[in-house]
Amino acid sequence: MTTFAVSDIPPMAGRTVVVTGGNSGIGRGAARAFAASGARVVLAVRSTEKGREAAAAMTGDVQVRRLDLADLAAIRAFADDLTEPVDVLVNNAGVMIPPLSRTADGFELQFGTNHLGHFALTNLLLPRIRERVVTVASAAHRSGSIDFDDLNWERRRYRAMRAYGQSKLANLLFTSELQRRLTEAGSPVIATAAHPGIAATSLMRPTGRWTLRGIGEAAVGLVAQDEDGGALPTLYAAVADVPGDSYAGPGGMFERGGPPRLVGRSAKARDAEVARRLWTVSEQLTGVTFPRAALQTA
Repeated sequence: MTTFAVSDIPPMAGRTVVVTGGNSGIGRGAARAFAASGARVVLAVRSTEKGREAAAAMTGDVQVRRLDLADLAAIRAFADDLTEPVDVLVNNAGVMIPPLSRTADGFELQFGTNHLGHFALTNLLLPRIRERVVTVASAAHRSGSIDFDDLNWERRRYRAMRAYGQSKLANLLFTSELQRRLTEAGSPVIATAAHPGIAATSLMRPTGRWTLRGIGEAAVGLVAQDEDGGALPTLYAAVADVPGDSYAGPGGMFERGGPPRLVGRSAKARDAEVARRLWTVSEQLTGVTFPRAALQTA
């Protein structure tokens, strides 16, 4: 069991950290901790108004830039505009169990935002990333499966929680394949992942008729951490001395809360062949590829 806390974050003066969805929830908690440690923090958010509100409550150098992960054109615009080096990219933003919805490019919203949006963003920024890519997954990955015949739920009856599980499984497979490719390219950048356990954030509010298979908002509140506690695994994955393809989560019972540590993942999340296939399909869907040549000449 680790005893990692916010106070264990090293001084980060001179480093730039980009946090997607940094205006609320565990993203806000992580961004606040990075900024307080001296980092220059970029809140990459869909609503710049909400981003400015969040930034105003943080101490340190915090900037706000618009990023809509459900729109590939907006992702490219954000990446084109962010020309400076990035030390840590935190792929945190996400959507959870909405009614069937589609991104601007026609992808199922959860797969399109949680996985494809971050896939495109990471690869576009990778030539400027110097240290680490952290992707926020979920324990829900254990219930997910990658259906290559219907990734975007165009033929199956839509099941919001199953779609969420697919997107979170994709996050872990992405992290593994990204690390393999970074190592092969000789890059010093490492890819890690984290999950927050149960955190009382806006993502946990009821969407439609239910939240987390019928667990009510009040029940969630009894066992959930606050956003700062939920952010600890993300911070640990971002700054701790861990190997590439590490997966951090809460160290308490059932990984619901507690100090972060490295945790296990499902067998499906360790399937290298599926990870490679998902990467290839993701490149085809987004039109964004791994920038191998740029990394090898850096």
